[in-house]
This record gives sequence, C-alpha cells and structure tokens, in this order.
Amino acid sequence: MFEGATVAIVTPFSNGSVDEAGLRNLIEFQLRNGTHGIVPCGTTGESPTLSFEEHERVVAITIEQTNKRVPVIAGAGSNSTEEAIRLTRYAKKAGADAALLISPYYNKPTQEGLFRHFETVAKSVDIPIIMYNIPGRTAVNIEPATIARLAKIDNIVGVKEAAGSMKQIIDIIDLCGPDFTVLSGEDYLTYPLMCVGGKGVISVVSNVAPRDMAELCNLSLAGKFAEAQKLFYKLLPLCYGLFHETNPAPVKAAMGMMGLMESDELRLPLVPISQATRDRLVKDLEAYGLIPKSAAKGA
Repeated sequence: MFEGATVAIVTPFSNGSVDEAGLRNLIEFQLRNGTHGIVPCGTTGESPTLSFEEHERVVAITIEQTNKRVPVIAGAGSNSTEEAIRLTRYAKKAGADAALLISPYYNKPTQEGLFRHFETVAKSVDIPIIMYNIPGRTAVNIEPATIARLAKIDNIVGVKEAAGSMKQIIDIIDLCGPDFTVLSGEDYLTYPLMCVGGKGVISVVSNVAPRDMAELCNLSLAGKFAEAQKLFYKLLPLCYGLFHETNPAPVKAAMGMMGLMESDELRLPLVPISQATRDRLVKDLEAYGLIPKSAAKGA
C-alpha cells in the first residue's frame, strides 16, 4: 500500500496564513502526474512552524482533496510522546491511511527511549505507522536493531530512512524482512535503496518532478533496473540541487519559478535562498526542462 513515490508536499503560505486553495492545486498537480501517495505536514511541509489548528487543517484538506485516489500518510511526529499521540489520533480521526512519525528530536533519547516512544504511540492509536529516521535533524539515530524490535509491533509497518547510509538500509531490510516497508528519506538514495529491496521514497523532488520520480519507482518495482538507472541519473542533479540550502527553501523557490505556487513564502526561522543558490537552482531547472531558459533573466 505504501510503495512508490510519495511526495512530502510543501505547505503553501500567503501573507502568513496557509494558502488552502494553493494546497488543493498542488495536490491535483501531484495526482495528475502519477504520484503514489502524499505526506502533509512533514518537515518539507514546515510542520515545526504550524500551529496544532493549522496542522490539523492541512491534514484534513489533503485527505478531502485526495479523496482516496492515493494514500495519505499524515505527519504526526513530535519530540513529546503525548503530542505525537494527539497528532496521530487526529490523523486517524480525519481518515489518513497512515501516520508518519519522526523520532523525538532534541531530547536525545536512548535506543530504549526510542523504542518506548514508538511503542506507546502505536499502542495508543490503531493506525499504520511509518517511522522517520533522520539523525541529521534529530541528533539520534534509530539503530537497525531497534527498528527490527519495533517492526514486530503489528501497526508499525515501515520506516522512512534518512540516515544517509546504505549499510544501515541494507541492515534494516535484512533484519526486518520483506513484509516491512523501507522507504528512502533521501531522494538521491532512492534507486540504490530499491535495488536492495526498498519499496520507494518519500520525496522532496516529487514536488517539482512527480512524473519522473513516480516512473523511477514504477520501473524499479517492476525489476526494470537498467531503465530505472537512466532515469535516476537524469533526476540526480535535482536531488542535489534542491538541497543547496535547508529544505524546503530551495524547493519552494523552484516551485515559484515553475508557476506552481503564487508565493514561495517561508516561515521563520527559514528564510529565502541566497542569490547564489537561486542562480544555481535556475541552471538546474533549466537543464532539466522545468523552466524555459528565458526564465533565468532577472531571477
């Protein structure tokens, strides 16, 4: 159910508020272009700066607009276990197909603390849960042995793995077996992850190139790895270019250039990308064919 290219969708803002019409338009753009699933309120959706009310509204709009056409995996993580339970309960109540839970950040829990956090949420809310491991943002790695312990809990069904280590990816797949879904949390590792048994990606790049990322996953899932490899190397400059500065500032800038959003507005403490990064990004988008060369003038 949670295979392929799932977009970690941005949250569009207008004058400080969530642009609800803009969000609906982005969802339709994704669905027209073959995206396999949608994650609202992830890191790319600037979840740390959304109020509880905004968070719930973004999740509700996504579920309503998607209308069961693809799975919705609602961001529901927190560094407070009680807050994570609250957000996960809302995801279930709203009709999400699963919840995505980042590991607790800043607290720096032990492996036992990580285990108990996810175990407590899973036992509190009967909804499929995908863990999100990104130690570069949380300061603590969920080790493969801990993920294997958690995989034995019925409703913990997968992990979005973004430690940046192929060894860790391989160890998780080996320890957890084929029924546990391992998704890439790094666009540039999507193809190698799928070559060793991973099932797809929760993608930033899909915000701007959803059709190609979805096709990369379709080909890989079908075992057509030679064809998938060609598409992977086509996508690779975007996988790098959208991370020249902190996500989601570059991808929002790109979407603005492409006309996908009326505003590339961010919320502090994130700020717009520098002119040097903008210049590099324009070249990446031009080379890919996402914007015409004339768009570079005045960018």
